[in-house]
Amino acid sequence: MDEMSQVKRVDRTLVANGAIIDYYQDTMALPNGNLAKWDLIDHKGAAAVVAVRNDGKLLMVHQYRNAPERITVELPAGGRNGREEPTEITAGRELEEETGYTCGKLEFLQSIYTTVAFCNEKIDIYLARDLKPGSQHLDEDEFLNVKAYELSELKQMIYDNKIQDAKTICGVLTYASRFGL
Repeated sequence: MDEMSQVKRVDRTLVANGAIIDYYQDTMALPNGNLAKWDLIDHKGAAAVVAVRNDGKLLMVHQYRNAPERITVELPAGGRNGREEPTEITAGRELEEETGYTCGKLEFLQSIYTTVAFCNEKIDIYLARDLKPGSQHLDEDEFLNVKAYELSELKQMIYDNKIQDAKTICGVLTYASRFGL
């Protein structure tokens, strides 16, 4: 039997509830018989959108992010309104809320786990095409700008380490690879 399959959780303690995550400490039984404390950040999941306008440009949002303490360039994205909400619904809602655009076609691209060592956040990334402009519907605590980029610009920003957001890197490069761009 594979040694790693012998790792078992024997206890989970809620340490703190947050606005978008819960923090747990798990007690784990290891294959060598020892017990270890492991942290877990529990997240309800999210969706991100590679939104491609009819002219081929991709919509990106610029917003201040607390963790890196700077303005980032990211795909439109957001958390599910509950664990049962299909991420396709989340993707369409976040696209409209953050960019003002709706889409005629939404296609699943890939799923990613953001930080597998201690967080179960899973983001499903979708491709949105046939975009129709409208108006943003930002949350009270959201302040962001929308800008359209050529795919080549975004790829260069990734390679130059100007875009460091994992979902954005994965979404942009998956889109480019899938369609041979």
